[in-house]
Amino acid sequence: MRQGERAAQFEATVFLASLAEIPDHRQSAKVTYPLDEVLLLSLLAVLAGAEGFTDIARFGEKKLDLLRRFRPFAHGTPSHDQLGDIFAALDADAFRTCFVGWVADLTDTPAELIAIDGKTSRRSGRKGAKDAIHMVSAFAARQNLVLAQKKVSEKSNEIVAIPALLDLLSMEGAVVTIDAMGCQRRIARKIIDKKADYILGLKGNQGTLCKDVELFVDEQKAKGFSDTTISTHETLDGDHGRIETRRVTVVHDVAWLQERHDWPGLMGIIAIQSEREVDGKTGTETRLYITSSTLPADRLGPMVRDHWAIENGLHWVLDMVFRDDECRIRTNAAPENYTTLKHMALNLVRKNKGKDSVRLRLKTAAWDDDFLASLISP
Repeated sequence: MRQGERAAQFEATVFLASLAEIPDHRQSAKVTYPLDEVLLLSLLAVLAGAEGFTDIARFGEKKLDLLRRFRPFAHGTPSHDQLGDIFAALDADAFRTCFVGWVADLTDTPAELIAIDGKTSRRSGRKGAKDAIHMVSAFAARQNLVLAQKKVSEKSNEIVAIPALLDLLSMEGAVVTIDAMGCQRRIARKIIDKKADYILGLKGNQGTLCKDVELFVDEQKAKGFSDTTISTHETLDGDHGRIETRRVTVVHDVAWLQERHDWPGLMGIIAIQSEREVDGKTGTETRLYITSSTLPADRLGPMVRDHWAIENGLHWVLDMVFRDDECRIRTNAAPENYTTLKHMALNLVRKNKGKDSVRLRLKTAAWDDDFLASLISP
């Protein structure tokens, strides 16, 4: 065995050690394809552009020599039907827990900003028979890494999933951003208890809290915020004929609001006014948030904006590069497990430093076995 192949095999051993805690419920005497081999095959195939079990099976047939750099694959590789059965029966909770631990080892520094949001895999359901799965993910917005994910049956269940997702994470010192769906006392309390801070979107779903904040901000704005303590920050962006001015105002004096609503950890209100000019037409929008952080506007404003990295850096990439909305995997735990696999692949591609896009790195992995093998280096 060449020195490079020995190094690659060692690196794969280190990587696969993170999967060792996943239980394999198949009868050991009847197992032809060990679980670690199946997961390694599947991950490498997804890194090379596979979009489903048929693709993974074909990758296994064509890349057996590559695969045998890392594991024996004594019986070759499974068919697409066998792969589907294995992923459908794989313990999704154990796989997710393994993923979280693996990401913790992969991440060089703790996440400063954790964005939480959900995405539906549109073709993972059957009309009238089974709902498409909705995955709520935690995303390290400034490191571009998926930290954890939790499946729910539909978007409205995000409120239940978010606390369970938070339980998986180590987040001390981080700021957690969630849209208005997650603006719940129980979620705020969970974040505070884990020694982190929150920024939570405010909309009509919070009833009197939202109305009180809206009224207060409007009144204070009319007075130039002369009756309260604030910090402000303004940015100006322009590209492709669009000019956007963002004015961030953070109200730090919220004792009156805390007394009225008794919200866990509440320390400030964030009001962001966006003024967009496109083709000579101007539109204005104001968005409101509550926060447990005491940071000033020039720190909190960029955090609110960076929350949308989960849309561009995760959801968009899953759809446009990994073809997530076209994936028809539907049986039992297979959709959730396959999504976890794609999150693993995305993290590995992102950890590979360079100027190439994610799409081009996946193309290169499909063409260059050595580059593909290097992606699973620790």
